[in-house]
Amino acid sequence: MPQARLSSRPTTSRPWTGQDASLDGTRPWTGQSRPTTARPMTSASVRHEGNYVIALLEGRGVAREVGMAALDKDTGKVMLVQLADCQTYVKTLHQMHLHRPSLVLVPDTFLSAADSVSGTSGKRPANSSMLVEFIREEFPGIQLEPIGRRYWNDTGGLEFILQLCVEDDERAGTILAVSNKYYALSATCALFKHAESKLNTRFAAGSLRIRYVPVEGTMMIDPDSARNLELVGNMAHKKSAYSLFGTLNHTYTAMAARLLRVNILSPITVQPAIDARLDVVEEFIQTEDRYTDVRDALRPLNKMDFDKLIASLASQEVRITNTAKPASARVSQMLSLRSVVKNLPLLQKALEGSRLQLLQIIHSMISDERLAKIEALVSASLNEDGAPAKGGIGAVNARVYAVKANCNRLLDVARETYKENVGDIYQLNRTLSEMHELPLAVMYQETGFVFTLKKSDLEGELPKGFINVSMKKGKWVFSSIDLKKMNARMKDALDETLILSDKIIQDLVAEILVDVGALYKASEAVALVDMLWSFAHASIMHNYVRPEFTGTLAIKSGRHPVLETIQSAGTLVPNDVYCDDSSSFQIIQGPNMSGKSTYLRQIGLLAVMAMCGCFVPAEYASFRIHDSLLTRLSNDDDMEKSLSTFASEMASSAMILGLASPNSLVLIDELGRGTSPREGVGISHAIAEELIVLKPFVFFATHFKELTLTLSRQPTVVNLHLSVHRTRQSSSNFGMTFQYKIVDGAPEDSNHYGLELARLADLPNDVLTEGKRVAETLAALHAKHEEESESSQTAVRRKALLRLRTQLTQALDHSALPDQELLAYIRRFQDDIAKAFLHAR
Repeated sequence: MPQARLSSRPTTSRPWTGQDASLDGTRPWTGQSRPTTARPMTSASVRHEGNYVIALLEGRGVAREVGMAALDKDTGKVMLVQLADCQTYVKTLHQMHLHRPSLVLVPDTFLSAADSVSGTSGKRPANSSMLVEFIREEFPGIQLEPIGRRYWNDTGGLEFILQLCVEDDERAGTILAVSNKYYALSATCALFKHAESKLNTRFAAGSLRIRYVPVEGTMMIDPDSARNLELVGNMAHKKSAYSLFGTLNHTYTAMAARLLRVNILSPITVQPAIDARLDVVEEFIQTEDRYTDVRDALRPLNKMDFDKLIASLASQEVRITNTAKPASARVSQMLSLRSVVKNLPLLQKALEGSRLQLLQIIHSMISDERLAKIEALVSASLNEDGAPAKGGIGAVNARVYAVKANCNRLLDVARETYKENVGDIYQLNRTLSEMHELPLAVMYQETGFVFTLKKSDLEGELPKGFINVSMKKGKWVFSSIDLKKMNARMKDALDETLILSDKIIQDLVAEILVDVGALYKASEAVALVDMLWSFAHASIMHNYVRPEFTGTLAIKSGRHPVLETIQSAGTLVPNDVYCDDSSSFQIIQGPNMSGKSTYLRQIGLLAVMAMCGCFVPAEYASFRIHDSLLTRLSNDDDMEKSLSTFASEMASSAMILGLASPNSLVLIDELGRGTSPREGVGISHAIAEELIVLKPFVFFATHFKELTLTLSRQPTVVNLHLSVHRTRQSSSNFGMTFQYKIVDGAPEDSNHYGLELARLADLPNDVLTEGKRVAETLAALHAKHEEESESSQTAVRRKALLRLRTQLTQALDHSALPDQELLAYIRRFQDDIAKAFLHAR
């Protein structure tokens, strides 16, 4: 990375995103300028790096969503990436280092007219986008070529992928993963259009290795899984707060809410970073003073959006206009910035004295000397008044008197004229009130002042001379010719005041933008501490516990985080979960409405919460770091893609099989219900066997009882079911009470529903007794045969050995027991394995 050099664009300090490992405590803070994102020079990195043409597209929103399509011209390898980046595009630049570019394609609207060498036409910005500037700084000498905006088309990108992607096992997963990635698809379209028109290259159908690359360091959650788990939105009601985001979102600032949303959709996978976050949440929970001090420091920043504010100030550096409306907006933004820099010391003080590295880093980021410099600049030009009113004449006066007196003589004169005009309006109100003996009042609206009068204060009609009469909220609202003339004079003075103030504000903005990196850092630091405080607040409200990361999924009395906010206290049934390498495939059975889907969703939601760095609703919780969360949770048709239920099931299954790894978490609910029972059992068995081979943690809910038999010989398969209590409601019918409790083993077939129904037909008791005896005898014979068969004994031994290996590995990697207790613990393993082998003989 080149050294920082003098330029017209301010140099920004090293940024931090919500998922930056260094800020989360994995490496020390250096305080340097934006770090190099290139990989270190190792034996692996001196090999062929590729010859990539990269197309980049950035969204226009504050979230900075970036789509990237990279084509290696030598190998025909295409990598697609879409990510949410920070203000200095560290993640984007890192991905570009991984796919070293020889040419970078950007929309022609990203380059200024002076920079463009292409013949494309259209309105150009006065300067290049910030993304282009960072690319130039990070990759000096790399050619940037503008591509017409019409070529950046997501539909065209998907058509290219469908046509050119090679037919292999990963094709289905790639297509499903990118199907709704607008920016990545649009970049793909521009990339291949450029290849056709400028490189004169056309690729044969199915000839390219096109892959979607999940961002490293985060867990991949596909869009369908996010929707079905209701991570950031409720499926039934879009505006409902009943989602994981709604449950955890107690943030004060807009950027913290965005950071929370990003973390829920892509939790971090770096364990030291997760532990650093959990340490902060724990300190907030256990240290009441710290918790309340941080809360009180965040409250003045309520609903503020530093990112949007900074972006607005930066983008307006080149917009020199002499109209009142943008001038008024700039003055308001500067007042908001004044509020920010004035209140940051409160948060700085609230974090003082913490021994946690993450809080120390956040404290240093909001203690940057450049923030004090910005505060001094703002204080030198702006008055020290409190926050402006949200509307009415108070908000107007706050903008009028924002700049200190004696900064500009003309401004002082314009303000005095404005003040006299407003005074004349109030004097007119007093005169008319006395003349007509009515308690008139004046109210400021966008168009100017109007008179108001309560309906109860007027008997009969208004006196002559009043115009534009209307009724609003129990008040008469009206004006007069004299008031309109005074409003016109007041408006001229107001506009002149704002324009003169704006000239001073523009000079102030130019000075502030030199140190804009400090504001970016402060924004990111406030967003993280706000999000972690929100986690602590939710944990206190709902009695969450700190999770551990041991490689084993073990939850005691886990609760569904969203359902427990809806149901009354004590009605939600907690459930246990245990899954390790010796029991990685768990079949869950039970009748409809018994709680299978809720159990699966609960596991997924708790894993996401833990990996975000939040406490979880349980008595104890241990998790594995998962690289992806893959689910099949819905049996609905996909009308948008013209897919039937079965076709949708198979598309999701192909995605899961293509992306699953030993570190994945897979949740499958009712696979195979979209076709005939025989085909459903067959396809479910085949998919289950493949998942067993891939070794992710799988929770497989099904109604197919046959699977408990066909898969039971696999050593990693565990059978579970949701318990149901059967009750006789009357002499003519039976009922079921759902207990919503997970229980070991497959559901028993010993209830003999047929015999119970026969009892209702008043068959003789001796017939019923004999029937029950025969049914139980046959079931016992079948069980004995299974127990004595050689294959069953072999399966038992395999399961025992696998369980022993897993337990010994866990003891080696994670045990903190003293030597004597550890020895006794291992002896119990020995006894258990001996009993298992004895039973299998």
